[in-house]
Amino acid sequence: MSLVERSALPVAYTWDAQSVFGDDTAWQAALDEVVGHIEVLQAFQGRFAEGPAVLADYLELAERVLRLSGKVTVYARMFYAVNTLDQAAKARVDRTAATLVRLGAATAFTEPELLALGAATLQQWVEQEPRLAIFAHHFDRLSRREPYVRSAEVEALLRQASEPFDAAATVHGILTNADLRFEPARDQTGETYEIAQGTINALVTHIDPAVRKSAWQNYADAHLALKNTMAACLATEVRRNVFLARARGYRSALDAALTPNHIPLEVFHQLIATFKRHLPTWHRYWRLRRRVLGGQPLHVYDTKAPLTQQPLKVPYDQAVTWICEGMAPLGEQYVSTMRRGLVEQRWVDVYPNRGKRAGAFSMGSPGTHPFIMMSYNDDIFGLSTLAHELGHSMHSYYTRNTQPYVYSNYGLFLAEVASNFNQALVRKHLLEHLSSRDEQITLLEEAMANFHRYFFIMPTLARFELAIHERIEAGQALTADDLINLMADLFAEGYGDEVVVDRERVGSTWMQFSTHLYANFYVYQYATGISGAHALAEGVLAQHEGAVERYLAFLKAGSSRYPLDTLCHAGVDMRSAEPVEQTFAVMEGYIERLEGLLG
Repeated sequence: MSLVERSALPVAYTWDAQSVFGDDTAWQAALDEVVGHIEVLQAFQGRFAEGPAVLADYLELAERVLRLSGKVTVYARMFYAVNTLDQAAKARVDRTAATLVRLGAATAFTEPELLALGAATLQQWVEQEPRLAIFAHHFDRLSRREPYVRSAEVEALLRQASEPFDAAATVHGILTNADLRFEPARDQTGETYEIAQGTINALVTHIDPAVRKSAWQNYADAHLALKNTMAACLATEVRRNVFLARARGYRSALDAALTPNHIPLEVFHQLIATFKRHLPTWHRYWRLRRRVLGGQPLHVYDTKAPLTQQPLKVPYDQAVTWICEGMAPLGEQYVSTMRRGLVEQRWVDVYPNRGKRAGAFSMGSPGTHPFIMMSYNDDIFGLSTLAHELGHSMHSYYTRNTQPYVYSNYGLFLAEVASNFNQALVRKHLLEHLSSRDEQITLLEEAMANFHRYFFIMPTLARFELAIHERIEAGQALTADDLINLMADLFAEGYGDEVVVDRERVGSTWMQFSTHLYANFYVYQYATGISGAHALAEGVLAQHEGAVERYLAFLKAGSSRYPLDTLCHAGVDMRSAEPVEQTFAVMEGYIERLEGLLG
């Protein structure tokens, strides 16, 4: 069984890049227009003090250029993401990145000059100049970051350095998405299955244990063959984070990741502490799996083994129907918008193909659809991934159609709430309407697989991320063996005595995340996100008065409030450990239901 070429996929199941630009020529013209505005924007340097009208002129032009550069970026990424072997697409991505670096360096004076005006002056101008009225909250956010904003010259230098600073992430991404070659998986009869970024998830959940084992081992081994190069990439990325934190005056890389996003460090540490307290819950789940699978030693490649011989097959069109039904509590407008995107506007690039990059994601910008890339495999896990990414896309849709450009990005901390909220609602719907024992088991397996990723893998990676940053901050080295052993130790603690840990292969897990560990302290937000999502979903599913309206208001808020305030308005306080505790209780409920079904 092998992957198809990109050209063999039906157009209806590919995303609509031509809705962004009609062709490469139109894209090139837009890129040229962005380049043409760079010097015009730079000419505003030193002029803000002339008055509010000048500042408003600058911000209007900057928005126009940023909107256009967003579309340029989306178009370029769309072709490379689905075929990392396409060198012309890679060239467009590189040219876009270089242009954005120039644009960033040319406008690096913006924040230092705004801060030089002073909060009182900016407040006065907001009241005087109607075009500046929408920037009140933006200026307030900026004033809170004043201690960490450097001079215009230093800011320009840091922007210019962003492209070479991104080299480690770029190299790792090319290795994992384009250059890695995997030995095929094999079933018990010897038939081979092609391993690729778009097929690995289906293979490690395969009903045949031989397929699961060989897929998991061969996938890890391909990464381990390049462990020293990958370790050098990750260590370089960590040093970059530490350097930038120190250059701006933050106490640590963690501080530099959370403070600009107005998230107290206690939120991170509280999450990790709560996760560690609940590791026995995970041990209970592994113990159940070991018993159901025959009582033999449970290996990591069996942690996603089907617990029923009748796994649920879910063709893509069926997934669309079930997701729309599951999201019905949010109202007809939400559902019809989502269905139109799925069926008519080709938001989703659906199926795997040779060269398609790893994972799944939602992307877009004001002026484009909120696109989704995934590798759908006609199973319940594909449905769950689609529901997740649609949560992101609908969040983007509502934010971008409600907020002005300056607040059109809601930030990472809020992003994972909307995605996991969708999964919670769809899962509840399916558990109520698919009633056979095998269907119920399969649905609960999907729930636990989702929790495994967001409430086990991601908190473990967050602990790993904190440890490696602290080592670099202390002047220590990071070798491939250091990283593998640290990762293996953390997973051994999480798996307990219930799972056999192949230390080398389990320890390679950090190599398999080509995006997440190259975004400074990103992964913890998956766990906070699933916690906030379940707290909000509970209110909607219980039909609490105003719960739907509050959730839709959350989707529309963007960054017009501070993230914790946005969640509080929706009905959940992520400053406390309660949402995380409540979500572990939800997970325990799933385990109890599985125990009842499996006897």
